[in-house]
Amino acid sequence: MKRFVKRHWPLLGVGVLLLVVVFYFAKAGKDFVKTAALLKDVISGEGVKLKDIHYRQDDPDEKIKWVLDAKEVRFSEDRKIIRFFEFYLKVEAEERPEFSLRGERGVYFKDDGKIELRGKLDGTYGAEYRFLTEHVVFNEKKGTVKNEEPVEIRGPLFTVKGKGLFADLSANRIKILSNVVTTIDREAEASVSP
Repeated sequence: MKRFVKRHWPLLGVGVLLLVVVFYFAKAGKDFVKTAALLKDVISGEGVKLKDIHYRQDDPDEKIKWVLDAKEVRFSEDRKIIRFFEFYLKVEAEERPEFSLRGERGVYFKDDGKIELRGKLDGTYGAEYRFLTEHVVFNEKKGTVKNEEPVEIRGPLFTVKGKGLFADLSANRIKILSNVVTTIDREAEASVSP
């Protein structure tokens, strides 16, 4: 046996080393698989995927600041495009009411300063106004929100339905562009009557 050990000690050393490596991978198997999956996403050009994110854009040079909470966020490889799913977006403009929006998915184009939002959008403007639609484009540089889909805006005294939306957040102005139907609340009619 001594002679066997003396002759084959390098092979036994390699065997022990392999056992240590196998033991290490067995212990760290789950973490190793997660790391490999993350590296696969990055190498494939899909970028990084994160879960349960809170992202804040509050550049002091910009007039508008916003916060995004999302279940999942995917960054492009160059980090210029951010995709997010099941989100809550809150926008604050200087000296204007807060604008918030919930929806299913969106894309932020960092270079253009545009956020495209889709899927059962439910938004509020200030404490009194609510709007519902399927798609909007928010331009953070201009402080505008645009839409060409059917939209509904509800206020304390009225409901307005139509197609297309334009909102200027810095001027505190919202317009429905076409096919407009306005319903005045009965309480509003009573308070306006002579």
